[in-house]
Order: sequence, then structure tokens, then C-alpha cells
Amino acid sequence: KITAMAQSVALHIMLNYSSILYELVFSLQYTDKEEVVLWMNTVGPYHNRQETYKYFSLPFCAGSKKTISHYHETLGEALQGVELEFSGLDIKFKDEVMQTTYCEIDLDKAKRDAFVYAIKNHYWYQMYIDDLPIWGIVGEADENGEDHYLWTYKKLEIGYNGNRIVDVNLTSEGKVRLMANTRIAMSYSVKWKKSDVKFEDRFDKYLDPSFFQHRIHWFSIFNSFMMVIFLVGLVSMILMRTLRKDYARYSKEEEMDDMDRDLGDEYGWKQVHGDVFRPSSHPLIFSSLIGSGCQIFSVSLIVIIVAMVEDLYTERGSMLSTAIFVYAATSPVNGYFGGSLYAKQGGRRWIKQMFIGAFMIPAMVCGTAFFINFIAIYYHASRAIPFGTMVAVCCICFFVILPLNLVGTILGRNLSGQPNFPCRVNAVPRPIPEKKWFMEPAVIVCLGGILPFGSIFIEMYFIFTSFWAYKIYYVYGFMMLVLVILCIVTVCVTIVCTYFLLNAEDYRWQWTSFLSAASTAVYVYMYSFYYYFFKTKMYGLFQTSFYFGYMAVFSTALGIMCGAIGYMGTSAFVRKIYTNVKID
Repeated sequence: KITAMAQSVALHIMLNYSSILYELVFSLQYTDKEEVVLWMNTVGPYHNRQETYKYFSLPFCAGSKKTISHYHETLGEALQGVELEFSGLDIKFKDEVMQTTYCEIDLDKAKRDAFVYAIKNHYWYQMYIDDLPIWGIVGEADENGEDHYLWTYKKLEIGYNGNRIVDVNLTSEGKVRLMANTRIAMSYSVKWKKSDVKFEDRFDKYLDPSFFQHRIHWFSIFNSFMMVIFLVGLVSMILMRTLRKDYARYSKEEEMDDMDRDLGDEYGWKQVHGDVFRPSSHPLIFSSLIGSGCQIFSVSLIVIIVAMVEDLYTERGSMLSTAIFVYAATSPVNGYFGGSLYAKQGGRRWIKQMFIGAFMIPAMVCGTAFFINFIAIYYHASRAIPFGTMVAVCCICFFVILPLNLVGTILGRNLSGQPNFPCRVNAVPRPIPEKKWFMEPAVIVCLGGILPFGSIFIEMYFIFTSFWAYKIYYVYGFMMLVLVILCIVTVCVTIVCTYFLLNAEDYRWQWTSFLSAASTAVYVYMYSFYYYFFKTKMYGLFQTSFYFGYMAVFSTALGIMCGAIGYMGTSAFVRKIYTNVKID
């Protein structure tokens, strides 16, 4: 049964991608007079992008045409609240339609109040023709805000190149005052025009190069690169010079006799060689976090590369579907790094570690989604995740992610689970001496995330704007550069922090290196508060909970990734310096 369930989930994922491929290759070519479907998607307030409802939740009427093939939504579309419903309008390829009434609305008081509420809250709706999005506003109020008007005439202008649709424009006309106990006629027209736009370039009109390729964006990347060069140079210079002096001092101490050594001033990172490779506190949680962070990094890297090669923004929900697919496929990375680290630290409850590592991120994401789903159901919003989609996600977790994580854990424990440290670990822990307040791990953790955040916060603005506002993010080359910069800055900062900590003869570097890098997430979440209050006009319980809930998930995932990167870099540094020094 388990095998059959796993096969069905894998088949579900493959069908999502095959349907996208089929649409790209076959379904976008038309013959003359062939039916063209106008799908109605969602309607909602302009300032709350995620607060969307079914189009026909407002008392709009549909056209008379009923025969239409069923729409099969993908997993990504279901999770993003895409609710495509047939408009009922009769549109045929290259067949022009003069202004035609397609239905009438009997406007009673309840329906009028619904439209007035929508107009007061600046509701607008989204439609699709041949996967091309179209937006229109429901209506408008007069200058005094007393009378409200509904746009009743949809004027469609469709551009074609050969046998393919390459452009769609909507003009809303026919402003009618909303009065109770009246009938409002809804009409449409279709005009076809030949276009020189290539099919591959038809989404270019939705992009905003003036925003994403602004000089500030280029300057922020250049500024971050300068910071990287300065930081790497500074770290190299300080550590190379300081370590050379340390090695010279330790070599000199080797030549002293016991009396001179006892009288000498012994201090520095060499003194904790017997404790530096001691297992971290709470190794089960720690190794699970490191494994999850390595997986998030691999997912980020692969998805960015895929987005650079393929224009994922041209398909509804394709980015989310790709991320879910890649996350499931990279589960062995989580198991390998988490399982090997847990084995090196002498952990024995490896099955429990595997379960925690496998379900840590999915449980966090699903828990947040489950909470927000209650609010979405209360609001009757299209963002409410259907029960079938929840079951599909759970099946992916249990029958794809968990088995692959098990494979990775077994490989990690057997291939690199031996504790091959360059120094022996003392049986009795060395007491940690008192040190200045700014050398305490808590202070290092708080300060460690400032520079990594400084290297990415401009890019955070562009990413936030594309997700929370109406911009399509397409400059994934910038994102790749920022990811590389973030990794370099994070590793450099954590190495410096760890060096100072070890020099103060404090060997608790594992958690310190992880948390000092992960504290970047705290600054990102604080920045999200600034963005919410000063850069958006969001309002209402649903949108606010959605924003801060998923920003918490994003920040936590970013923190776990940065923490894992910082720990891996610092671990290599610590191993290197203790390999090169003579230890009695």
C-alpha cells in the first residue's frame, strides 16, 4: 500500500509538469474559428494582493455558453488560490465580436451593497486568456464617495502572431450607476489584430525593467561586492597574520622547558584543543538544523538556476510547484549532512534525528499554512487550501521526503559518520574563564547577523515587492549573485566570531557559529515590519496574518540556511587551524 501511495504521489507530481509541458507545446496553437476560453480567476482588494475571492462571489453574471472542457489545476495553483471558472463568453480565434450583451444582473439591495463594498475597497479582478493574465477594476465612486458606478462593458483586444495568441488588452467601459431594484446589462466585444510580438516574448509586457534594473539595484550589487572584497581581505589579513603569530608563539612554547612554560603566559585558542571538538549541546536538534539548512541552500541554488534557464513566471504556480518538487528531491541532502554530523557527535538515536530533520521544515510551513487556512475559510477566501491538496502535500512528506531522507541518513552515517577529529577530546570539560562582555556568545550572536543582512537588504526590497505587490520577479541573475555574496559574507563573519571566541578560551563554537549567522533572520523579520508599515497599504486580519505568518516562515528558513552555511565554513576553519598546530 505504501509503495502504491508513493507511486501515486510521484505520478501526481509528474502529471503537473507534463500538463505544463503539454500546454506549452500543443494547446497554445489555434485554428481559425477555434474556441478561445476566457477564464475568470479571482477578485479582491487592490492593496491586499493575497486576499482574493472567487470571481463569482460578487454577484456578477456569467455568459450563456456552458459547454467547456474541465480545467485541471496543478499543485502550485491550488496552494496559491487560483480559482479558474469559465466566463461563459463565446470567443473564437480571429472571429471579431461587436458589442454584445451576454447577461443581465437583477440588482437587489443585497447585490448592490456587495458591489458598493467592493468598489469602496478598490476591488479588481483577474482573468486569463491562453494563460495571459488580464486585470480589470470592478467600478469606481464619484468624487464625493456618495454614488458608485459599475463597469459593465469588457472591451477585449487580442493580438495574434500566426496561429498563436501573443497579446491581450482589456478596456473597461459602460459606467452604470448602482441603484437597487434595477437591471444591469453586462456586455463584451472582441477585436483581433495582427501582432509582431514573438510567442516567446509575449510575457515581456508584464515585466518592469525600469524597476528591477534600476541604478539602485546595480549599485546595491556593486556595493555588496565591495563589502565582500573588503571583508574577505580583512579576514584573510587578520587571520593569516594573527595565526602566523599564534603558530610562532606556540612553536616557541614547544621549545621551552616545563618550568618556563609554567611561568609563561599561556592563553589563546590552543588551550582549548581538548574541548573544541566536544559534541555540541543538544546534538539531535543541532544536527537536524544543519541538515535542514543544507537542504534549503541546495533548493535555493537549484530553483534559482532553473528560473534563470526557464521563464517560470510564464506559468501559474510553476515556481511553487518547482520548489516543492526540488525540496522533495533534495531530501537525501538533509539526511546525509544531518545524519553524518549526528553520528560524528556520538548520537545514538539516529531514527529520531532522521524524523526531526525530515519534518522540521514541512511541519513549520504546514503549521503556519494550517493556521492561516482557518482565517481564509472564515473569510471564504480562495486562498483556503482544499482538503485534497492538503492530503497530497502530506503524502509527499510521508512517501517521498521521508524515504529519501532515510537513504541520505544511512549514506551519511556510513560514509562520513566517523569522528575523525585532529585532536582528542578530554574526558573532563575545561572550565570556561571569565571574559569581557562583548566576547560573550550572546553578544556575538546578536552582532553576527548585521553584515550578512546589510549585504542582502536591498534585494529583500525587490523580492518583497514582487511577492506582496504586483511585480513579476525575473532578474534571477541578481538573486544568484546575492546568494553567493550572502554565503561569502556569512562564512567570513562566523569565522571571525569563532576565532575571537576560541581565543577567549570558550569552546562553545558550534551553536555560536550557527546562531550568529542565523541571526540574519531576525534583522530580515524586523525589516519586514518596516516594509509592511511604510511600503504597503495592507489592512485587515487576513492579509496581516498572511503577511507576518509567511514572513516568519521565510525568515526562519533563511536563518536556518545561513546558520548551516556559517557552521560548515567555520567547521572547516576550526579543523584546519587545529590540524596545523602541534598538540602534545
